[in-house]
Amino acid sequence: MSSELLFKGVIPPVSSIFTSEGKLDKDGMGKLIDFLIESGVDGLFFLGTGGEFSQMSVIERKEVAEFSINYVGKRVPVLIGTGSASTREVIELSLHSKEIGADGVVIINPYYWPLSDEHLFAHYAEIAENVDIPILLYNFPGLTGQDLSPDFVRKLVDHYSHIVGIKETVDTAGHIREMILKVKSNHPQFSVLCGFDDHLFNTLALGGDGVISASGNFAPELTVGIYQAFQNNDLRTAIELHQRLAHIPLMYKLDSPFVNVIKEAIQMRGQTISTYVLPPARSLSEQKKQELKSILQKAGLV
Repeated sequence: MSSELLFKGVIPPVSSIFTSEGKLDKDGMGKLIDFLIESGVDGLFFLGTGGEFSQMSVIERKEVAEFSINYVGKRVPVLIGTGSASTREVIELSLHSKEIGADGVVIINPYYWPLSDEHLFAHYAEIAENVDIPILLYNFPGLTGQDLSPDFVRKLVDHYSHIVGIKETVDTAGHIREMILKVKSNHPQFSVLCGFDDHLFNTLALGGDGVISASGNFAPELTVGIYQAFQNNDLRTAIELHQRLAHIPLMYKLDSPFVNVIKEAIQMRGQTISTYVLPPARSLSEQKKQELKSILQKAGLV
């Protein structure tokens, strides 16, 4: 695998847009994709948590992946989420992603059985030995119940050079710092990307590479602005945008799962899309919509 850093900057985890019947809304998806690319993002990640992959069948996941890759048309790098509780299913979805032209896959660890470190390593090893497309790990212990520790990740990357990065959806700078110091310092081509919006600035300051966070769907000007300002050493602008972005995580506490909150925010920011979410997620209540609007106002977004 090349020593080049393959994935960096702002890579929104794109919301999957559905019709009111729960079918893929290709027009809505296309509008959102065009908006994000025009906003200057550095890549797009489909079928992540906000993409509602966990509520889809394998056939539906493949449909979203195929449409998204074809529609993006190589304008920016595309990552496809292929995580599953089943190792065999991860391999099937990852091979499919490679076949249809994905630039990489993002794999969350199994989220039903808690695995021993030995079995968790074997899970990722079996995938890496059967899939030669670039792989990013996805660490979200708040949902999986199991953390991918920096020592564990370093062991994986030592063995498999095409494991090229991680999405760190952890609400602690210390974990991100240790991932950078223990993994990236030994493998400079390894991308460390935070998963929570308000950790972008400190991730960059610690030597990380960017962000894969939900606000990229509805406020890409904030994260893109922070990333670009940091690269240009314009720390004043980066800090100002960081302070605005700090309001955003309050949104995610409005409901659970918060996929509905993201879609309503996209709608409030002027993108005409369907806000339908797949069960067991449900529509956001009118009261919570007003609370969401208030948060967006405090961030200077509406």
